[in-house]
Amino acid sequence: MMRVASYNIRKAVGLDWRRDADRIMRVLAEIDADIVVLQEADRRTGDRAGVLPVVQMQQDLGYQRVDFAVRPKSHGWHGNAIFYRDTLLEFDRPQRVILPSLEPRGAVSALFATPHIEIIGVHLALVRATRLGQLRALADHMSAATHPVLIAGDFNAWRHDTDVANIFGENSEMIVPGNSFHAAWPAAALDRFVLKGAVQHVSSHVHQSASAARASDHLPVVIDIAVRKQVP
Repeated sequence: MMRVASYNIRKAVGLDWRRDADRIMRVLAEIDADIVVLQEADRRTGDRAGVLPVVQMQQDLGYQRVDFAVRPKSHGWHGNAIFYRDTLLEFDRPQRVILPSLEPRGAVSALFATPHIEIIGVHLALVRATRLGQLRALADHMSAATHPVLIAGDFNAWRHDTDVANIFGENSEMIVPGNSFHAAWPAAALDRFVLKGAVQHVSSHVHQSASAARASDHLPVVIDIAVRKQVP
């Protein structure tokens, strides 16, 4: 059993327009996930510095950062970052996944040896046609995998599109935990998961708390999964 959280932290800027990384840390502590997939974890300008205290993340919450960065101060790539607890998971390799876009968008992938699963973090485009192209690119990436895959992130999909779920093909499942945006009045299910392969959806939910209602304009989404033993 493993818990994965996905959270668009809006560069740690809360609904009061103050940047407060401690609030994000409190929310992550409440969720207590094994893997945390973040969107908008880096600033958009300048040196694209990450907005969270990485040393404190490790000391207080036990999270290690997967290194995708092409800039020394970034947490991830195009704002996408993955943190994990190395006491429970054996990390294998990172990968940056190119997505078609006119904007600076991309996905990040972390392959774990134990349990054998690939976690992909995404923040997809606002324009539907571009977003569908990105989903097809992700489906192509997943089709080449011989291990279970979980995609987590901000899909920016404002309605339930059957064709979006169908893009990933057989042996896949899109999980929509519930409305996660806007944090003050959740009305849209922008944040989602996709599972493919020998991985089972056990439960999922939108994390709601007093801290989460202020820390970002998105609420985190959480999924509990079971990675099934793979037969060679």
